[in-house]
Amino acid sequence: MKIVTLVYPGVTPLDLVGPLQVWSSWPGAHVEIAARTLDPLATDTVMQIVPTHTYTTAAADPDILFVPGGTDGTLAAIADDGLLAFVRDRGGRAGWVTSVCTGALVLGAAGLLRGYESTTHWLVLDELKRFGARPVKARWVIDRNRAAGGGVSAGIDFGLALMARIVGEDHARMTQLAIEYAPDPPFRSGTPDEARPETREAVRSAFRGFVSALDQMTAVLADDK
Repeated sequence: MKIVTLVYPGVTPLDLVGPLQVWSSWPGAHVEIAARTLDPLATDTVMQIVPTHTYTTAAADPDILFVPGGTDGTLAAIADDGLLAFVRDRGGRAGWVTSVCTGALVLGAAGLLRGYESTTHWLVLDELKRFGARPVKARWVIDRNRAAGGGVSAGIDFGLALMARIVGEDHARMTQLAIEYAPDPPFRSGTPDEARPETREAVRSAFRGFVSALDQMTAVLADDK
């Protein structure tokens, strides 16, 4: 099982680490973390990520291509022709093409979601339409050989769902228990439907600049296509 995961400056670590922690128990898995160079990459936290492979050395025909998300980092990623060429190339040959959070927009910009159901962070879900995808408001979505998780923490759910689909529910259940994944948040505030109106507005306000910039960028990309 060859898993190639893309990383880029400004990526959100939990988008990446959530699924990889789940997949660490995947029988026979070989995981490659691919970037333009092998230099350590800054994330949107104080954490850095050290790639294991470059665009050139990453597996040419992965069983799973995985793209995590971010905010400003994602904006740069979908404007990076070299990065999109890598995603398009590997995605065209991968058994599964997958993402978490705004990683779905990178897949969309690479032309890999047209005609597929997908999901992403709730703030930018409708942006998927610009790339010919069908947005689904869900924690995770699997449509044929495309799989996507919602925002950030949904990567764990997505990782377990994909594992169950490929190697069976029994192994995925065992993995869930092994990592003691039993969410019990202190507040019912993890979705826009659950959150208080003032909380929703505070989050929208905090990310208004990012959402506006993303909307302008995807409009341009959609016009170019």
